[in-house]
Amino acid sequence: MVNNLSDYPDCKLLNEKGLAFYLNQEYTEALLTFKKVAAIVPYSATIWNNIGNTLSALKRQSEALAAYERATILDPQFHAAYFNKGLLLAEMGAYGNALESYAKAISICADPLYIHAQSKIWLKNQLFPVFKK
Repeated sequence: MVNNLSDYPDCKLLNEKGLAFYLNQEYTEALLTFKKVAAIVPYSATIWNNIGNTLSALKRQSEALAAYERATILDPQFHAAYFNKGLLLAEMGAYGNALESYAKAISICADPLYIHAQSKIWLKNQLFPVFKK
C-alpha cells in the first residue's frame, strides 16, 4: 500500500517544508520534518526516499540505506530511490551493489536521460572534487 502525499494536503506542505530545510542544508530540521510526515503517511515511498537523502547527508549511511530499501519496497517502480540507493552504495564502496541499483533505476525509469544527467552531476561533485569551486 503506497500513500500518495497528494491525498494528505497538510503532509504535502510539511514535506515541502522538509525539502526547504534540506536545500538549505539544515539536515537535522529536515529529518525531523520528514519523520513527522512519515508518522502520518508511513507508506509513502517519497517520504522514505527523502528520509534516506537526509540521513545520507548526515553521514548516517546504514540508516539511509534502510530508508531507501523501505522506499523501494513500498514502491518497486520508484526509480529515484534505486538511484539514490546506488549513490549511497557507491559512496560506501559497495560498487557491485551500486551498479545493480543503478541498473534497476534505469530499467524502470521513463526517462533514462534523467539517470544519465544525475550520474554526471554526482560524478562531477563526488569523484572529481577538482571541479568544485
